[in-house]
Amino acid sequence: MSLDRPVAPDPYKLLPEVGSFTVTSTDVTDGEQLGDDQAFAGGNKSPQLSWEGFPAETQGFVVTCFDPNAPTPSGFWHWVLVGLPATVTELPTDAGSTEHLENGAFHLRNDYSMKAYAGAAPPPGDQLHHYHFVVHAIDVEALDIDHDASAAVVSFNLAFHTLARAIITPTYQISGG
Repeated sequence: MSLDRPVAPDPYKLLPEVGSFTVTSTDVTDGEQLGDDQAFAGGNKSPQLSWEGFPAETQGFVVTCFDPNAPTPSGFWHWVLVGLPATVTELPTDAGSTEHLENGAFHLRNDYSMKAYAGAAPPPGDQLHHYHFVVHAIDVEALDIDHDASAAVVSFNLAFHTLARAIITPTYQISGG
């Protein structure tokens, strides 16, 4: 079976424009290969993330990781963390390992069917995959969703509540095939 296909566009460039702010990480670098710690078969740990410069009217945050290059029509959701208070501006390495965080935030099911972070795992020999780690500054304390909402439902709700986004996009590829 061949996985040859066009490279998927950056999905965030296809959405209505919103403000931006800055996200940084001690674990991942924009445009560079993820380390084994962030890979599913490696440490499977969510990266440390810090953000600043978001709009003053921010009421809360949502953190996601999406791979548009997965060999599916809908990409692949690796991480969906909702309910982060506006006072939280950093997540430590491996914050995605438990369903609930101490600050009240919680994970929704990713495309591995886990309520946690799930690392990169592209098919061996496939094209370069881009992992969009996004911090969404929202105009409400929490989205009106339940603990069983899908990533698509969260994404739909974000369309109406996102004030600004901060994005860091490392890559990952497994040679061979």
